[in-house]
Amino acid sequence: MLLSGQPANPVDIELYMKNQAPNPTVLKYFLVLFLISVLLLGKLLLPFFSVLIFSYLLASIFQPVYRFINRKLSPIISSLLCCCLAILVVLLPIAFFIVALSREGYAFYLYARDVEFSLTVNTFMENPTIILLKQLLAQVGITLEPEDLSGHISALTKAVGLYFYNQVTYWAANIMGFAIKLLMLVVATFFLLMDHGKLHDFLFSLSPLPDDQLRQLINKFEKTAGAVLIGNGVCALIQGTMGGLAFAYFQIGPPILWGMVVAILAFLPVVGSGLVMIPACVVLAIKGDIGSALFLFIFYMLMVFVVDYIINPKLVGSRVQMHTLLVFLSVMGGISLFGVLGIIFGPLIATTFLTLAEIYMANYSEYVKKGLPEQKPAN
Repeated sequence: MLLSGQPANPVDIELYMKNQAPNPTVLKYFLVLFLISVLLLGKLLLPFFSVLIFSYLLASIFQPVYRFINRKLSPIISSLLCCCLAILVVLLPIAFFIVALSREGYAFYLYARDVEFSLTVNTFMENPTIILLKQLLAQVGITLEPEDLSGHISALTKAVGLYFYNQVTYWAANIMGFAIKLLMLVVATFFLLMDHGKLHDFLFSLSPLPDDQLRQLINKFEKTAGAVLIGNGVCALIQGTMGGLAFAYFQIGPPILWGMVVAILAFLPVVGSGLVMIPACVVLAIKGDIGSALFLFIFYMLMVFVVDYIINPKLVGSRVQMHTLLVFLSVMGGISLFGVLGIIFGPLIATTFLTLAEIYMANYSEYVKKGLPEQKPAN
């Protein structure tokens, strides 16, 4: 028998139950179970966190291409073509670059161990410019001995070469795991391209945040990812390629190895690729090739001006509105936590915080300062 006041029609009963507040005990019990399931799912997917995030970013970036192809072809064919395009544009160049980097890194490490390298450093120390520098430093109590400098340069050179070689060797030794993650990346991107909108709808229905706030957070996340991967990524690739060509032309060092270092440093604001290019100019000047040093410096300044002030603003625009210091710290912190992928994850984490801070200041800060209003007890 129905309680007094409840409707008798089954449809009306369902509507009536939806409008009733849930039992507090049942609600707490459900939330505990739901939280446990979320933690277990998170632990289950944690080994593939980077793969899933990167596949989501790829799906977001290639979403306009998918929609364009989907106008004439089925969703499955459209998504498959986009995945093939992503492999050709992103994954194949990375694989080719890893092989070349492995060879140069190991060759660079062997060169740093060779006796000829020590002789080259000692000859470098006998340069008149270095002798004058030693005399100036000696006047302030700083001694610069050839043996000490040779040991430091040799140790640094071996460390750089060995680091990159070890990284590539680790990837090669774990080729099965790398292949599995690569397959997961392609499969996840394939489905996320087709179900990108469904995923957003699921997040909107699941999140207690208002739809406009969640949409603001997702849009900022995707715009920042696009800016970092497309804008900053293309600019870093240009600077790394140009820097590698400069190293090859002037025969300063392994071009692919130092081009990789230039590309990574190009993500850092203010200093960026100058941490490699300017010392290269100094090395040429100390060797006595003033003309080449001046040419390389002018080349570096023109490269930075064109990339940072012409190409980058057109690609990135106003999508990443972060303070320069925060960008620098987020990239450095991301690299320390996630490795090379921290170049992407660091700015994304910082952007998520800034977006949530904007939402908080616009919607919740006044309530927190004044205190939440007391709810009247139900009659």
